[in-house]
Amino acid sequence: MRIALCNEVLAGRPFQAQCALAAELGYDGLELAPFTLSDDPLSLTAAERRVIRRTVEEAGLAVTGLHWLLVAPKGLSLTDPDAGTRRRTIAAMQALCDLCGELGGRYLVHGSPLQRRLPDDEGDARRAARGWALEAFAAAARAAEQADVLYCLEPLAPRETNFINTVAEAAGIVEGIGSRHFRTMIDCSAAGLSEAQPVPELIGQWLPTGLIGHVQVNDPNRQGPGQGEMVFAPILAALRQGGYAGDIAVEPFDYRPDGPGVAAHAIGYLRGLLEALPA
Repeated sequence: MRIALCNEVLAGRPFQAQCALAAELGYDGLELAPFTLSDDPLSLTAAERRVIRRTVEEAGLAVTGLHWLLVAPKGLSLTDPDAGTRRRTIAAMQALCDLCGELGGRYLVHGSPLQRRLPDDEGDARRAARGWALEAFAAAARAAEQADVLYCLEPLAPRETNFINTVAEAAGIVEGIGSRHFRTMIDCSAAGLSEAQPVPELIGQWLPTGLIGHVQVNDPNRQGPGQGEMVFAPILAALRQGGYAGDIAVEPFDYRPDGPGVAAHAIGYLRGLLEALPA
């Protein structure tokens, strides 16, 4: 299992400095948020993409994948009643698959809670919005196949979105689309808030299905792993026992004492737990 750092944790530093610090701390890679690369990441030229990948690799890291996909460019939504907005959103999802592949990434994490929100009232508008979202996910799956990457649908807590809150709900959508390049994933913070079972049991249930394409590690308090009440040793043990060979990404949202401090604490905590596990 490679351990990646979500690069917005080090936002404010030049990209090269982000890479250098992540490598110095002991990470294997960076999981990139496209909006940190450009206000319009879809407009990055081929040369600019090569520079980003080279900068990461020269630091001894890999781009493991992308997340926070629909923050930029502004105005994207899977569920907006405006057909033009939805077309632009699908085009962005497809283009991000290409970007991920060109940067050397393996996967994309589709969280973006605001851009997938359904109307609050039950009825025709809500059913239509859900249908539009499923059409977009199917289009993303086809693009992921072409780019040879995984497009992972992320369950999020109800406090963030009213659409796709559990692994079971996401798995139903994944199975309906039926592409080996379209999967779901486990975000430990969201799972700790949304799921009826502990995260290790969730892993034990879903990892054997082959539907889990990625794991993000964070605490339900939105801080890094080891900074809250969630115990991560059983989570890592469940991943190892289940033969998980993907990446795990450190994705805190509340940086205490600061981004570099959270990043340093997380990698030390996770490496220590992994070293203590049976081989």
